[in-house]
Amino acid sequence: MKIYTRTGDQGQTSLLGGQRVAKDSLRIEAYGTIDELNSHIGLLRDHAQGRRDDLLIPIQETLFSLGSRLASGNEEQADKFKVPQVTDAGIEALERAMDGMEAELPEMRNFILPGGHLAASQAHVCRTVCRRAERLVVTLAANEPVPEIVVRYLNRLSDLLFVLARHLAHVDGMADTPWKPRQ
Repeated sequence: MKIYTRTGDQGQTSLLGGQRVAKDSLRIEAYGTIDELNSHIGLLRDHAQGRRDDLLIPIQETLFSLGSRLASGNEEQADKFKVPQVTDAGIEALERAMDGMEAELPEMRNFILPGGHLAASQAHVCRTVCRRAERLVVTLAANEPVPEIVVRYLNRLSDLLFVLARHLAHVDGMADTPWKPRQ
């Protein structure tokens, strides 16, 4: 099977199941941004040198499921193709991971500036891409059916990525850089 099909040369692509849509449709933007997030998390794993693969690989797998569910166009089509469901248990796992990491962190008294460590900085990039994906999915859900758990998962994931950024920096001995507004 060749990687190129030439079927997208006119600016359209197929959803799972065959429906053709414009490559710049909101649905494609939403699951394309989830795919972008997944790639950024892969880079985060590389910068973290495998230290949080126990957390990040299941997140990447869930992001593939989220993207596939959005790419299917509707829940019936997703179920037909046996796309894994995203469940409340996945969200609860993110919350447990956050609680564990936060227990090891100093109290945050200010907004913090991203940076200080490659892995932490990449976690912040992931967080911002996740927030963009969330915004796109919210807009999509206002126009087309989208499982509500998709928005909840992305919302919780962006929170986790913030905590993970702080945690990775902390483990490597880097302090938060507080934001000090200048007049």
